[in-house]
Parts: sequence; structure tokens; C-alpha cells
Amino acid sequence: MVRAGEQEQEGYRAKLFNFRGIFEGTGRHTKSLSVDTATILEPTEDGAASSRSQGSKPLNDLDNIIPKVRVISKEEIAVKEAKEKLLQDMEQMKERFAKLLLGEDMSGGGKGVSSALALSNAFTNLAASIFGEQKRLEPMPAERKAKWRKEIDWLLSVTDYVVEMVPSQQKSKDGSNMEIMTTRQRTDLHMNVPALRKLDAMLLECLDNFKDQNEFYYVSKGSDDSDQDSAKTKNDDKWWLPTPKVPAEGLSDMARKFLQYQKDCVNQVLKAAMAINAQILTEMEIPESYIDSLPKNGRASLGDSNYRSITVEFFDPDQFLSTMDLSSEHKILDLKNRIEASIVIWKRKMHQKDSKSAWGSAVSLEKRELFEERAETILLLLKHRFPGLPQSALDISKIQYNRDVGQAVLESYSRILESLAFTVLSRIDDVLQADYQIQSQNLLGRRISSVSRPSREEIDKASAEAGSMTLSDFMGWGSDQGDADMKKDPFAISDDLCKDDDPKQQKLQTVVTNKKVSYLETLGVMRSPTSRH
Repeated sequence: MVRAGEQEQEGYRAKLFNFRGIFEGTGRHTKSLSVDTATILEPTEDGAASSRSQGSKPLNDLDNIIPKVRVISKEEIAVKEAKEKLLQDMEQMKERFAKLLLGEDMSGGGKGVSSALALSNAFTNLAASIFGEQKRLEPMPAERKAKWRKEIDWLLSVTDYVVEMVPSQQKSKDGSNMEIMTTRQRTDLHMNVPALRKLDAMLLECLDNFKDQNEFYYVSKGSDDSDQDSAKTKNDDKWWLPTPKVPAEGLSDMARKFLQYQKDCVNQVLKAAMAINAQILTEMEIPESYIDSLPKNGRASLGDSNYRSITVEFFDPDQFLSTMDLSSEHKILDLKNRIEASIVIWKRKMHQKDSKSAWGSAVSLEKRELFEERAETILLLLKHRFPGLPQSALDISKIQYNRDVGQAVLESYSRILESLAFTVLSRIDDVLQADYQIQSQNLLGRRISSVSRPSREEIDKASAEAGSMTLSDFMGWGSDQGDADMKKDPFAISDDLCKDDDPKQQKLQTVVTNKKVSYLETLGVMRSPTSRH
């Protein structure tokens, strides 16, 4: 029995081996199709199942050979790019704040500037890199605008941590109120930072408003379309700027009103930025190094003539400025430095009333206050008349030795907005000036063309009448004059003509002749009409 069962199993295995050989060629062909990932076919006990698996195996092997391509959606691509950009921005921010913490001294030796001055320089450098190429009235490129807003937010984030302690009410669990001290952003920052952000947005919006304008355009200085004469007369100090050009008939009324409206808006931004900057500079402490460099009295700082003009009994600031030489920027800045130095001297003399002190004053306190008010009025007029002036020696000294981070942020941010507003205002004025020149030329041309010119018939008629006239008729001589009078002096003026009622006819045109005049006759001033007869 056992032996019979073993023989039956061997016969079953032989049949199974022969059955598997049928599909061996197919299996080898399938293996030849694979490259590296071909699977080995395993025999199965069920022949039908083996045949089905063998028949479907080549398709499964092809699926394993060809990798499935995964489609990446746009959202995933955007998320990946956003992550990469965020990492890049974080690296830039780390580098920027590392420089600020080191005080711009990358060696780490402690020789850097203060945090306030480093932050002020960061604002200035950022504005120079962004707005230094704003040479036309056109919107800022999207990349530069995004960089400006991003890095300004970085620098202004410092102000969120400049706080002050204020009392506040807190309600306890039992319902009782008690006063505690809490922190909030410093008052000057809380008021001025949002205002400066608003002014910033207004300036960028003003530039965006010139997006679709087609009334004027710009040409480079070296191009054929540029007006060399106007460029020489107006833009000698702005040779790097392109020249604005307007149509031959000038700007339209709508474009002119649009430019004037934008000019008024930018002018308001300029005034607001100037006011904030002046207020912050006034609140900054005067460095001792600046005070040590001053003379001991206001007369030495101003000069004798300027001192007498300010200390007169009846003072007129406009008249004072009219007598000053304000022909160049250097002279204006020198006058501003002298006046600011005198104000500082007078203030110290008023606070140090001790006559033994070097800053003691021999003039009454009331007069010192009056002189200070007059000098401040002159400074205010200079700032409004010349808004693009560089910083004075006092302002530079205050910014350099300032240690208040909040004041440094407000002063630098307002200063760069003031500079940008002045730049935009200058570009608008350049376009309006070009339009004014075109309008003046067109008006002059119309006036010349409006002069009535005689027609051809009138010219022929006048020439015919002139041909029939004698010399006597043309000169207005009467027919009753004798030939003797004509022979004596043909160009003599009769007494009757001199007595004419019309005064306009008394002076006749001078007739040029070839008659030679002797030297003796030229000695007299003029010969009388009677001497010619």
C-alpha cells in the first residue's frame, strides 16, 4: 500500500512537470522583456490556476517594469515654492539682523556703531537701493515693491518691542479691581508709525496712478528726440535723468489737472513727513561734542551783519532772506548751520543764568527769547523754500550720537519718505515745465500768425498809388512852395509842418542821402531848421 502511494505521487509529479514545460517558453520570453526587475514564476499545485497566472504574468511584469508617473498638482508646486521662498527670506532676515546686532562690525571686535545708528543706516541703505532708480513717473516694478514692503516690515518689527509701563485695571476672581502695570508700545511710536505707513502707501499709490498714462514719455539725453537746448538750460545738474517729452500741442486739460492733483497729494505727504522728521529731531538730545565745538556767543556764530539784521527793533524774516546770498546749496546750508548754532547758544545762555559761567548772558532773558523766535522763523522759511536741502551739522550730530532706537526708526523712516516725496514732486514739475514750454512756443506761434498780412490786391494797389505820387507828395511838401525853396535845400522842413496839429506827424523819418557833411558842421549838436534856409 505504501509503495503504491509513492508511485502514484511520482506519476503525479511527472505529469505536473510536463504541464509546466508547456509554458516554459512563455516564461522565458517574459523574462527577456524584463531589465532588472523580472520576477521568477513559481509553480502552483493547480494547473488551471497556474495557466491563468502564467497567462497574466507578462502584463504584471510590464506594470512592474514601467514606473508609474505621479502627477504633481499646481497647488503642490505653489506650496513647494512658497516653502523655498520662506526659507530664503529667513536666511536674508537672519543676515540683516545679525549685521544690526553686530553694529555693522562683522569682525565681532566690538568696534561697531550703536544699535540706533545701525538701524538708521539700514533704513537709509534700503531706500537708496529701492528708490535710487526711480527716475520716471511710473509704477514701481512688482519685485522692488515686494522687497520694499517686506524689508520695511522687518525693520519696523523692532518697534513692537519698544514699550513703556502704564497702569491698568485688573479684575480679580472675587470681583475686586486692582491696579497693575502693563506694557504697551511707546506713545510716540504708537502715533507716528501708523502715520508713516499711511504716507508710504500714499506715495506708492501715487506712482501706481501713472500706469496707464500716455500723454507724456521720456527720452534719454543722448537720443535724437531730446531737446538739447532745454536740457542745457534746465537739467545741467540732472544730467543723468531722462528728459520728459509732451505732444506737440501740449498736454490735454484732463492730463494737466491729473498732474496737478497728484502734485497736491504728494505735496501734502511731503509736508507731513517733514513735520514728523522735524519733531523727532527736536526731541533728540544735543550731543556734548557739538556743544563743545560752538563759539560762546551768537554774534560770533552768525557774523556781525547777520546778527544786526536779526536783533533790529523791527524784524522782517522775508526781508532778511532777500538780503542773503542764497544762490547755491552750499551757501543756504551754511546759513542754516549758523542760525541753528546761534539758537543752541542762546538756549544755553537762558538756562545757565550764572554770570560766572562761560555761557552767561549779558542780555536780558526777554531779548534772548525774541532772538530765538526770529531765528526759528528763518529756519522754518528755509525748510519750506528749500525742502531738498541736505542735513545740517546739528542734525547729523544728533543722528550720529543718538542712542534711542525708537527715535532712530521714526527719524530715518520719515526722512526717506520725505526724500521720496521730494523726488516724485520734482518729476511732476519736470513734466509740467515741459508742457509749459510747449504751450509758450505754441502761443508765440499763434501770435505771430495772427498778425494780418496784406493781400496781393492791396500790395498792387499801394504800389500803383506810390508810383503816381511825386517825391513832394510822399514827403508831404505843399504845392504852394516855390522852386527857390526847393533849390535851397530839398530836404528842409518847412515851418508849416512843424506847426502841424497832430504831434505824431511832427517827427518825420530820417532820409539817408549821400550828402557829405563837413567837420565843422558836425561840431554842433543839431542844426536848427531855420539855419538851412
